[in-house]
Amino acid sequence: MANAIFTTKVSPSYDDRPEEYYHFPRTYLNQVHAAVGDHIIYYEPRRPSSDDSSRGGRQAYFATARIDGVIEDKARSGYFYALVSNYLDFDTPVPFAHIGAYYESALRKSDGTTNKGAFGRAVRLIPEVEFDQILKAGFAAELGSSVEPDLQSEIDEPLHLFERPIVELTISRPFRDQSFKRVVRSAYNNRCAFTGLQLINGGGRPEVQAAHIMPVSNNGPDSIRNGLALSGTIHWMFDRGLVSINKDYRILVASNQVPEQLRNLFNRGGRLVLPTDRSLHPHPHYLKFHRETIFKG
Repeated sequence: MANAIFTTKVSPSYDDRPEEYYHFPRTYLNQVHAAVGDHIIYYEPRRPSSDDSSRGGRQAYFATARIDGVIEDKARSGYFYALVSNYLDFDTPVPFAHIGAYYESALRKSDGTTNKGAFGRAVRLIPEVEFDQILKAGFAAELGSSVEPDLQSEIDEPLHLFERPIVELTISRPFRDQSFKRVVRSAYNNRCAFTGLQLINGGGRPEVQAAHIMPVSNNGPDSIRNGLALSGTIHWMFDRGLVSINKDYRILVASNQVPEQLRNLFNRGGRLVLPTDRSLHPHPHYLKFHRETIFKG
């Protein structure tokens, strides 16, 4: 087993849904096989789409996941799918370099410039100590780390910062719940997606909750794209199928099951209040699951 970096775009040319599977050509088959049974980190490049002229990608590591296996793509010769579980978004995307130091030592040439050949590989194996450094930076808010890592000094020796390896923390349910809540609230600026209300309690904490669109009990991932920031009452209604969301983000309401007083709370125009970053919008796959499986409309 080995840790690895998997590159994926917001609008990939491959058939990726990073929360569940990663599509790749035979070129990377050996590297992906090496990562089966272990954890990987996702990286978003400069180009957010397959268009060579596109710009605006975060150039950052943004999530971690576990590779469970590899299957052949029956529809496209020479291509495969890596099956994914335990997906979890980082608190904050991690740039590939910090003050001139690279998280992946293989990306840096001896003269200090970027090794573009290594960077161009969509799947890259990575030493465990470098993998842990990226995780530490990605979950700094959850881990209580306020200081940026000193890559030059720390990356040469193993980390002994936690009672358990950091990977074990990321697969524990309490850690995942807290991290999911943090990133979903942040994406929606602590506003309820259905009402637009931003309620802050007396202690300065937001009242909005983080809801899974496809429930965890149905193998729904802890992904921002499977999440919504909702007030307590709306969260209760959403989980019970009294409200749902159309593919154009229009709010759907079950017939004769929601009082008019509650309907009046919904956002004007009847559509969700969405994050400004389109890459954080709910994924159509999870919205479709909610409409077809949970919604009582």
